Amino acid sequence: MLWKTLLLLLFYYSAHATVTHKWSRAMLFPAAQRFKRSSAAFLNPVLQNSLEDVVLLYEFLLAELDIDKSQRISIKDEELASLRKAAEFDTICNEIIPKSITEIRRLSSRLSSYPRVLKKEDFERTVLTMVYTAYRAAQSQGHQKDAWAESFVDLYKVLKHDLMFPYNKEP
Repeated sequence: MLWKTLLLLLFYYSAHATVTHKWSRAMLFPAAQRFKRSSAAFLNPVLQNSLEDVVLLYEFLLAELDIDKSQRISIKDEELASLRKAAEFDTICNEIIPKSITEIRRLSSRLSSYPRVLKKEDFERTVLTMVYTAYRAAQSQGHQKDAWAESFVDLYKVLKHDLMFPYNKEP
């Protein structure tokens, strides 16, 4: 009987370790786990650590963003762009969030089958990806516009599900 219990616990541990590894943060935003070229630190910044940071992020988005031909995102307001948090915002927007429609659809697919509530950094990055997708939908025409709009809606549904996750569980 003892060896059966031990075997069952070993199987459970193996299954648990596999599932936990499968849904690591690197699965959602692989660029966040890469090394930054100019330093030995991981490229994994988080913008929202306090209510003031949330307000500052809102100001960044309201200040109007500039997206150039190479899809680099920058803050137009020079005063806001000079802040330390603006450098982290730049890193997240230009190094971490996906920019191609294929990568964004892949992210939406992964998020739609994500088994639990998103971590705050994943939620933040998904919102910024949604902002980028809305911008691209507004700038595109024809079939491209439809593809970007569909990706925006998919990201919206995923975020809505994430916000409602605790209420969607069976009693």
